[in-house]
Amino acid sequence: MAEIEKRVFADRANYLGDPDFSQAPVSQLTDHVYLVQRAHEVNPNAISPTEHIKAGLESHQTTHFSIVDSKGNAVSNTYTLNWDYGSGVVVKGAGFLMNDEMDDFSAKPGVANAFGVVGGDANAIEPGKRMLSSMSPSLVTRDGAVTLVLGTPGGSRIFTTVFQVLNNLYDFHMPLKDAVAAARVHHQLLPKDTIFTEKFAPLPTPVVEELETMGYTLKDQGWSMGNVQAIKIDGTKVETASDPRGRGVGKVVK
Repeated sequence: MAEIEKRVFADRANYLGDPDFSQAPVSQLTDHVYLVQRAHEVNPNAISPTEHIKAGLESHQTTHFSIVDSKGNAVSNTYTLNWDYGSGVVVKGAGFLMNDEMDDFSAKPGVANAFGVVGGDANAIEPGKRMLSSMSPSLVTRDGAVTLVLGTPGGSRIFTTVFQVLNNLYDFHMPLKDAVAAARVHHQLLPKDTIFTEKFAPLPTPVVEELETMGYTLKDQGWSMGNVQAIKIDGTKVETASDPRGRGVGKVVK
């Protein structure tokens, strides 16, 4: 009962408020399938770490999944609406939204997009042209075999997040789960000399003080930096890591 109540309060904190100001997703929260899903999260023999308890409804952000089968075939898939609710246009009769990936073009050189990223003429809007996306679904291979599958949502934070996980794995030789859970930072040229951080894994105070002394401004971006889904393959050994910043799951099915 305590574990169920814990999840109720996670949903309460995220979704409920004065109905005159915000609309609670009551039908979704009381849906039988959703309630069964939440119940399955509870381990009757162990306490769920409080910091891992998230609001349970599907996230509105970019989604990533990583898959490897028994023959070594791999998929790293990132897909997105870009900004919340995409373009706001629902495909008639299909029930899904069109994205607003046009924002990833440089509508005007030197002017930032929704994520604060500035571009130039190389990414200007032209007929038949693909916009510059930050999505970075990634595969690492060795001798023709896949050894790592990973990716993440996060807008402009995507490839800095992927880079830091790779750095943790191959330069610092961290275990996969630690490499995914470790603290992250983000710098995207502008705002000037600004390093974005996150509350999930704050930087140690001495590091913050040293960076500020160097002239950097550290800014909590206000949301978690990425939600990495990774699979590491070492011969016949398969290891998964689902970012503790999110509510995904990594599983090996035999």
